[in-house]
Amino acid sequence: MSRLGLVRREPDYRRLLLATLGSGAGTYLAAIALTVDVFDRTGSGKWVSALLIADFLPIILIGLLLGPLVDRFSRRRLLIASDLARVLVFAALPFAGSATAIVVLAALSGIATGFFRPAVYAGMPNLVSDDDLPNANSILQAAENLTWMIGPVLGGVLIAAQGPELAYWLNAASFVISAVLLARIPAHRLQAGTIESRGHWQDLGDGIRFVLGTRILLAVLVVWNIVFLGNAAVNVGEIVLAKVSLGAGNVGFGFLVGMSGLGLTIGSLTATSLLDRFGTRAGYACSIALMGVGFGLAAVAPTLAVAMAGVLVGSVGNGIAVVCNALLVQRGAPDALRGRVFTVIMSSNYAVFGLGMAAAGPLVDEFGARWLWGGAGVAFLLAAGTAALLARNVDPGAVVELEDPVAASSL
Repeated sequence: MSRLGLVRREPDYRRLLLATLGSGAGTYLAAIALTVDVFDRTGSGKWVSALLIADFLPIILIGLLLGPLVDRFSRRRLLIASDLARVLVFAALPFAGSATAIVVLAALSGIATGFFRPAVYAGMPNLVSDDDLPNANSILQAAENLTWMIGPVLGGVLIAAQGPELAYWLNAASFVISAVLLARIPAHRLQAGTIESRGHWQDLGDGIRFVLGTRILLAVLVVWNIVFLGNAAVNVGEIVLAKVSLGAGNVGFGFLVGMSGLGLTIGSLTATSLLDRFGTRAGYACSIALMGVGFGLAAVAPTLAVAMAGVLVGSVGNGIAVVCNALLVQRGAPDALRGRVFTVIMSSNYAVFGLGMAAAGPLVDEFGARWLWGGAGVAFLLAAGTAALLARNVDPGAVVELEDPVAASSL
């Protein structure tokens, strides 16, 4: 049976996939509109930076303060509430009278997204069998990567024709559709049982302790933090590499970005077959090493074509590694803790990412994009070695129980 047979035979997974696909396309479309809107109003890169920070800062805060809610509350209600909150945000954006209002609304949308993503990945193992889980993650990641490719292009066209307001309204509509699809998934399909809370801070501590005390989860935390440092360098240096180091202008920059999206999609789609052949742990380390090789090649590339090839190779590795990440966490944490585990790891990743971007700006000005990308390649290779070391002789399906386990009762 083809890999897409999973989509046909599991209607609740199909609804989750379509909801994520629709809302993702609208989000990436609106991301371009938000950036253009803020820059046109202010003409300031600082305001654009504030907008980007407002987008991912809530993810950090949720992981540090509110992660238990993803396990304690009904995940279906949390997903629907996140969608409806984003409907209100994007319906309000056409009437925002200042850049400050736009950034505040973007932060509110970031809070909703900070709950939505871990709830999706925490609930997915309940929708499909464990044998189908790698394929389910692969298809979902491929769909998200396609929206990453298509959404910004469509957003640019719409903004040129109608301004950012239409993009905002379309995104609001995408969240309405997502909420309707999610409402058709029975609540018990996304969650094995209700959680008996031991107190908010104790619940929060349970999630942190479980990540630090479970070797495979600790491996994901450490490895992906290193990867995010490299990603920060790549993101900041990409436009400088294209326009200054390679002299390829805006067109060259567009090609490099396009190769990233294409590579991520290919990596996501091929992840399942590669993991079946080599195993999750070996595939994890090798895919991250592929990132190091690809982006290292791009750093020393004499021409745009060679740089594009390097970015494609590195991004294929990235696409495979992202699928491995989700799979290792889903299999390494019980359902009662899985939401907290995802929020803890995501918050740490984005905190490192923010610090990395702050450091990458002065570094690229001082040393140039080639050195910055070369450093990213070294970081990816270091992460690959760390993954091979920490994940050695570890069963990714094994779950380490807490000394005082979290109680759960049936819904």
